[in-house]
Amino acid sequence: MRFDPWNPEFVAHPYGAYAELRRERPVSFFEPTGQWLIARHADVNALLRDRRLGRSYLHVATHTEFGRPDDPEFQEPFWRVIRAGMLDVEPPVHTRLRRLVSKAFTPRMVEALRPKIAQIAGELVDRFADSGGGDLIAEVAEPLPVTVIAEMLGVPEADRHLLRPWSADICGMYELNPSVEAQHTAVRAASEFSDYLVGLARARRANPGDDLISALAQVADEGDTLTEEELVGTCVLLLNAGHEATVNVTGNGWWSLFRNPAELERLRADHGLLPTAIEELMRWDTPLQMFERWVLEDVSVGGVDIPRGSEVALLFGSANRDPEVFDDPDRLDVGRADNPHISFGAGIHFCLGAPLARIELAESFGALLRRAPKMELTAEPEWGPGYIIRGLRSLEVRL
Repeated sequence: MRFDPWNPEFVAHPYGAYAELRRERPVSFFEPTGQWLIARHADVNALLRDRRLGRSYLHVATHTEFGRPDDPEFQEPFWRVIRAGMLDVEPPVHTRLRRLVSKAFTPRMVEALRPKIAQIAGELVDRFADSGGGDLIAEVAEPLPVTVIAEMLGVPEADRHLLRPWSADICGMYELNPSVEAQHTAVRAASEFSDYLVGLARARRANPGDDLISALAQVADEGDTLTEEELVGTCVLLLNAGHEATVNVTGNGWWSLFRNPAELERLRADHGLLPTAIEELMRWDTPLQMFERWVLEDVSVGGVDIPRGSEVALLFGSANRDPEVFDDPDRLDVGRADNPHISFGAGIHFCLGAPLARIELAESFGALLRRAPKMELTAEPEWGPGYIIRGLRSLEVRL
């Protein structure tokens, strides 16, 4: 099978196509999206760190100068929110935002959340176990990061049901060639979430609490502070990146273990393998299959010249299975020690929330291993429609 991100069979089983790309065409132009596909780990890793590329080009050129159409007018509310966050901007704006956000979203703050995350994960798993099983994604994987993010941001419990739909709808814009309907849905979700966060941020500025929005509203560095739009953009990014990744690592990870029963039994017998197992599950079937960047200056990759104005598609899923980097890469090994996967990215856009994601996954998987040691699959799951953010629709299990 060839690279075809709209084909459900490819989405379910992309790794054979990736292997062919690495062997035959490690740098190739994909006409349907107008992107250069980059398949090998060394190239992906290098381009993530190469300052001649960026997540955006708007700090150095207009759409016209890059040969791109202007954003449709109806998308303006979406991009206003997204481009106020740090993921879709470049230095010096990115440097400033990351410095300010890092003053509030500190490793100490994240580590201090561990007991609360363990409590939330334990309660979710207890309810799941008491009911005898069900959809692991809907009942454990989704509620955990939503609850954690909501607790962090100080979102009232009555409003938390809004967060997951907003996140899923916003992320629909990041798929390849999204439909017009998906674009409008993403714009609506971004507008609604932005309006909600503006109200919350203004209330926290007036009456600060013990939450991340209050901390972000108060943070300053030599007199520099986050604007209201930047605060909102940061919170949207925290929800989307922190939530979608954890949900799909959980779902994809357990499906991977069920497909590799010897490794599942190995993990059940030795919970001390959990840290390496989580890294391996992120490598073996990563939820973020592709990360896109713009070429700001001419570059040469694997002997192929890629001109300024091009877009590259870095294939994380392929890079994480590269035999030049990983021994026996198609084998799931929950004890794999040497594991330089790039599921959290690299360079200046390395995932700021990686420590939080690792804690959530450790507590979630750990609670399930302890409370549901004989959990088993009841039906083969179906993959959702997304390719860039790739996850299961559901994962039905019994205890």
